[in-house]
Amino acid sequence: MNAATTSSDIAIIGAGFSGLGMAIRLKQRGITDFALFEQSAGVGGTWRDNHYPGIACDVQSHLYSFSFASNPGWTRAFSPGAEIRRYLERCAADFGVMPHVQLNAAVRRAAWQEADRHWLLELADGRQHRARVLVAGMGGLSRPAIPQFPGLASFAGKAFHSANWDHSYDLRGKRVAVIGTGASAIQFVPQIAKDVAELRLFQRTPPWVMAKPDRAVSALEHWLFRRFPLAQRLVRGAIYGKLEVRVPGFTLLPGAMKIAQNLAKLQIKRQIADPKLRALVTPHYTMGCKRVLMANDYYPALARPNVKVIVDEIQEVVPEGIRTRGGELHAVDALIFGTGFQATDPLPAGLVFGRGGQDITAAWREGPEAYLGTTVAGFPNLFILMGPNTGLGHSSMVSMIESQIQYALDALQTMKTRQIQAVDVLAGVQAAFNHRLQEKLRGTVWQTGGCLSWYRNAAGKNVALWPGFTWQFRLQTKHFDIENYQRL
Repeated sequence: MNAATTSSDIAIIGAGFSGLGMAIRLKQRGITDFALFEQSAGVGGTWRDNHYPGIACDVQSHLYSFSFASNPGWTRAFSPGAEIRRYLERCAADFGVMPHVQLNAAVRRAAWQEADRHWLLELADGRQHRARVLVAGMGGLSRPAIPQFPGLASFAGKAFHSANWDHSYDLRGKRVAVIGTGASAIQFVPQIAKDVAELRLFQRTPPWVMAKPDRAVSALEHWLFRRFPLAQRLVRGAIYGKLEVRVPGFTLLPGAMKIAQNLAKLQIKRQIADPKLRALVTPHYTMGCKRVLMANDYYPALARPNVKVIVDEIQEVVPEGIRTRGGELHAVDALIFGTGFQATDPLPAGLVFGRGGQDITAAWREGPEAYLGTTVAGFPNLFILMGPNTGLGHSSMVSMIESQIQYALDALQTMKTRQIQAVDVLAGVQAAFNHRLQEKLRGTVWQTGGCLSWYRNAAGKNVALWPGFTWQFRLQTKHFDIENYQRL
């Protein structure tokens, strides 16, 4: 063993909701032989990395939190990003996992060692770490997606992605181009539109935007939740039930989405007076096909006299700005990408290598897939949190993460009880599970809604979303099914 090699029974990558949730649950079970590696200088995951103006969650605060760590102090119905980051930092401290966390410790490679049935992690600083079990908790919103337009490197102004917001650059009085109209853009565009001289919003496909029922949480509610924790649990349960009711509209009866579409169109009519602009921002696909967004200030921002929505396709970036297919040059001082993340690739190439030295992306040539979104054939003792087809279009991802954590914990207990060193899901089991899953996806709004979304890969396969209720996933992951695994 290398002198710089450390070891633990379990290694966790990532300190967001997934990684911290796993670490906390291990600690609660009295399991302390684990190490958590985080590439950044602090915990919080996507809520630490993303700090653009206006960032907030689009799932209610009481549900977008750990079930075992309620927060009676949420300030708003939908939490601002910085508040979620502070919540995660507090959880890490309160549950005593920080001594297990190594910050500024990026994992560059993790390879399964067949001889001794362990994972060998190589860190960016040259250190190595051995672990029997590897938990990948990097999340799908950790690697920004930046379109490689011709001439991008030649741009003479300032350019950055919303996930790497440069607060040192003063946008006041500047001519700004925003590329993309996804979840991030609809939050930061209203914030910067009032300060910039000109804002050109380059829209490929308009999103469906619903009104956001956000409000401040009252002092009375804070008192009630602190004095009677059950009250907050009841509110959480009510929110959960309300969101689950949406599932049939996405999966079984896409036509039912027309009701919500009419409400969204009414919001456009109320907030935008110009009929031409209304037409530009009104989608022509079924709601839910792409991620449904929520905002109250997005359309009013687009209606400002200094904002212009551009639908002509971008041909190239030149030193002065952006040239579109129609030949028009849009001169700008700054380029901001609101183009989302590489969410259909849960793990990047060159990071995880399984049996026979196979890169996990090679095993995913036809698109990422896993058994229960968590384990992958040929990659023993690897548990992926927020893995393939565990995403949601209707509710809180924290619910899915906790279900996967429960599955991984039961796997660890099963291996300990039966004295099994390693397990590897059977390829046939994984294939059968994903065949059933893709069959369920076939008639959903994500496949039939008439749009292209980040839910699907280049081949059109939906590799991101779970086609059902979250309680169904919870039931399927409650117990580790050892019979579906090869024992090594």
